[in-house]
Amino acid sequence: MDLQTFKTKPSLCYPVACHPLRTSRAGYALDSLYEERSWRCPAQDDRNATIDADILVSRWVDPRSSSRHEKAVSSPDRHVIGVALKTTSLKLTRGPHTIFDGLMPAGTLHVTGPSQPLTAEFRAPCDFIHFHVSNEYLRKRQDAARSGLSQPIRDLNDFVIRDPLAELLGRTLVEGGRAGDRLYAESIGQTLVMHIARLELPRPTVNALPKWRLKRVQEYVDAHLDESISLADLAQVAGLSRMHFAAQFRAATGYRPHDYLLYQRIESAKAMLSSTDTPLAEIALNVGFQAQAHFSTVFKRLTGETPARWRFSVIRDRHSPEIPRRPAAVNGNHTAASL
Repeated sequence: MDLQTFKTKPSLCYPVACHPLRTSRAGYALDSLYEERSWRCPAQDDRNATIDADILVSRWVDPRSSSRHEKAVSSPDRHVIGVALKTTSLKLTRGPHTIFDGLMPAGTLHVTGPSQPLTAEFRAPCDFIHFHVSNEYLRKRQDAARSGLSQPIRDLNDFVIRDPLAELLGRTLVEGGRAGDRLYAESIGQTLVMHIARLELPRPTVNALPKWRLKRVQEYVDAHLDESISLADLAQVAGLSRMHFAAQFRAATGYRPHDYLLYQRIESAKAMLSSTDTPLAEIALNVGFQAQAHFSTVFKRLTGETPARWRFSVIRDRHSPEIPRRPAAVNGNHTAASL
């Protein structure tokens, strides 16, 4: 099967070849979902050809926890719809303008307009699926859904919102065993585009928690993670009433305070699971859970695996030998890279 490519000028997409994900854990081929070797850059085939597809789908997975930067420029004839498949921490900027900075929950949707430069500072492992949608296709879908209510296409640039349907569609594609079905992948993309075309831009009604207050809360959580922490405790640290704190905290992070606390507890537990042989019951207590059963339930809900299974997978991957990649062969204007 020929690989799909992104129709764009060479200068608008870093010349690093992107290849289809060969297999998933279930072992099926992912012929319509492409692994990104360069952030937000979809597949590029050996013949350097292009396909006029309305929607191309690619995936960016980075397990690193260290801070790192990525840059990309969207194609002049495409919008890029990014959907976070797991919670991460990052900062998105366009020149001096900050688009997003903080904890990005799973299910967060971000739209980038055509010819837009974007810089990301990732501070945690991440998993994103990107839908590269032609401007003309998006315009037609928006016109069809308009009825005088939808926003013009130009207003979608830098549109950021937490959207449960977007998360469901992304997970259906990567976890449903159908990513190798091109028509299925296209139908998922079409459903997402129509959904976005019907969305109204949100009108903020609550100011986000100021960064200095947010930092105080985050530092307090880190220092008291093994203790019982209430909403009243966090509100007092921020110097606000519980009602105002909860609303401003959610506006700043996308999380309710309790959900953020659970996320931090699980992230701390992951560090212990991957670096020590501490028993699960002890880890549960160390990160603030009163019972191992509750810890295991929350851990599986946020990661998809039990703590024991997650630890086993980390240890297995750490000791599995890496398969060396063959270097890209370059002949004139022809570039080919193989897994």
